[in-house]
Amino acid sequence: MKERTSWWRRRTLHTRLSLMVACAVAAAVVVMAGAALLTVAALQAHQLEASLSSDARTIAASPAEWEDIQEAMPKGYGGHKPLGPTWQLLDSGGAIVSGSAEVLPVTPAAKEIAAGGRPRWQEEVIIDGDHHQMLTVAAKGGGAVQVAINQERTRDLLTLLAAALAAACVLGIAGAAWLGRVVARAGLAPVEKLTGAVEQVAVTMDLTKPVEVSGADEVARLGRSVNTMLAAIDSARRAQRTLVEDAGHELRTPLTSIRTNVELLLEVERRPELAHRLPPEERESLLQDLDSQVRELATLTTELVELAREETTREAVEPVELQDVVTAAATRVRTRAPGLTFTTDLTAATVRGRPGELERMVVNILDNAAKWSPAGGTVRTSLRADGPHWWTLTVADEGPGIAAEDLPHVFDRFYRAPAARSMPGSGLGLAIVAQTAAQHGGTVTAAANEPHGTVVTVRLPNGR
Repeated sequence: MKERTSWWRRRTLHTRLSLMVACAVAAAVVVMAGAALLTVAALQAHQLEASLSSDARTIAASPAEWEDIQEAMPKGYGGHKPLGPTWQLLDSGGAIVSGSAEVLPVTPAAKEIAAGGRPRWQEEVIIDGDHHQMLTVAAKGGGAVQVAINQERTRDLLTLLAAALAAACVLGIAGAAWLGRVVARAGLAPVEKLTGAVEQVAVTMDLTKPVEVSGADEVARLGRSVNTMLAAIDSARRAQRTLVEDAGHELRTPLTSIRTNVELLLEVERRPELAHRLPPEERESLLQDLDSQVRELATLTTELVELAREETTREAVEPVELQDVVTAAATRVRTRAPGLTFTTDLTAATVRGRPGELERMVVNILDNAAKWSPAGGTVRTSLRADGPHWWTLTVADEGPGIAAEDLPHVFDRFYRAPAARSMPGSGLGLAIVAQTAAQHGGTVTAAANEPHGTVVTVRLPNGR
């Protein structure tokens, strides 16, 4: 069974469809032919039985009229219709009184009927090598009447009909096979066209050219789905290329600076006579700069990994108490910015999400607010219900704010406003915020905070 299934699966869809159509039509042809043959055989058997019964009743009703007849009754004899070719009368002892020229066998059942033991009996007998159906009935006044009809002609007709039906079945199956191929070719033509288009895309790697689709059937739906998939792949490839290019550009700057500083330090170590060119205070400044650049590089690498993380490596989705996440994030940022005041006004809120990613999102928002807040400034965080189905998290700082022309781009990857280019950062923090909010079914916006500063608002769906 497994081998047959494996053979079937190795066939092409065209072959399988052709075979299924051919088998379906062949089965219908064979069933119809068998039903026709059985119906004709049943009708012939019924006609034969009716003829035997009619002839037997005719003779049994007036047996005296037939006692002196030794040949088959001619047409119209005695006003009766012609009878079958073979008949005979029996007396009560089972002896033949009269009949046609062909003698019928007197069976034990016939003798029993002649003696009055039973009213009638039908059986098959062989006379001169031919099969006959013989009916024996009790005659009026005693004795019995036997009537027989030769079945050879009937059997020959059934054999001829069976041969004709077999030939029709062969022709029907051959036609079904041809029809199956035609149907398969016509039905799969759009699929083959779609397959060719997809294979062309695979060869050329041109995802911008959609597959030609027409109609509204299932194949057209498949074609539109393929176009949607190609567009998604193209978008993902473009995003990947952009991420790689931007990451390479962003990594190049700190790596170049680190390399330059390290080469300077190595040169001084190799040639001590040049040590006077690098005073201790400059050396200390250089090392601090190296430490800062390494930290920036580590941060950038972490953020790139966060942006490129695959779905399979992420945390499981679970109910998360957003109030606890915000509290933990505020505690982390507070230790990194001791010169600022962080206030929180939080309401118990439950969302469905990944706690680690949500905390990183909040930390990025708070880090961004802390970076732009003046010394002694205050960063205010609030968590409130926004209708029955949403929670709203807002973080407001007292920094210089974001220019109106920069607001639409602050959540883009690697985007840094002109005012931010002189400050440390990769331009990925708010991009991660936007990505995390979207992955949790929410949104994020940035706006001016009156009288000055910026307010970032995150809306997440209620997880209860």
